[in-house]
Amino acid sequence: MSRIRRTLFCQTLVLGLAALGSTTATLAQTAAPATGLGQAWPNAKDHSRSPYWHVYVFERDGMRYIQINDRQGTVHAALGRAGDMVFALPVGVDAADVTMSSSEQTSTSALPIYQDEAISVMAVPQSNGTVQITVQMTGCEPVGCIGGSVAAQAQ
Repeated sequence: MSRIRRTLFCQTLVLGLAALGSTTATLAQTAAPATGLGQAWPNAKDHSRSPYWHVYVFERDGMRYIQINDRQGTVHAALGRAGDMVFALPVGVDAADVTMSSSEQTSTSALPIYQDEAISVMAVPQSNGTVQITVQMTGCEPVGCIGGSVAAQAQ
């Protein structure tokens, strides 16, 4: 191989590897992490709509997991979502206080903390110090949603 061809080959190889590296870095930054659920400060982007809460989203095997932490890092609740199905996970200090609803009616003290294409999540502080986490299905009509603890599209 001539010197000019070798130089062009090396330059092309270096540019190709640099482009591949920047593409991989970009993909790594945009994809939701697959690990960290349950941690106080997971290495994940904060998707919260409120300065009082942190909401972290994880994805693995086609499932989306949504974790709700307070400003101190305490895990309050976590949700799982697979397509049109949403369910509470047994994670967090307020795990027992997660409710699912297909209704648009919410308490006036409900603070919106997360929303995606299928659900909206609100936090409602209770007088006993707990927090009621309310999940509303936004991806289906109220008459098309089934269930109170697990909501899905009607067939």
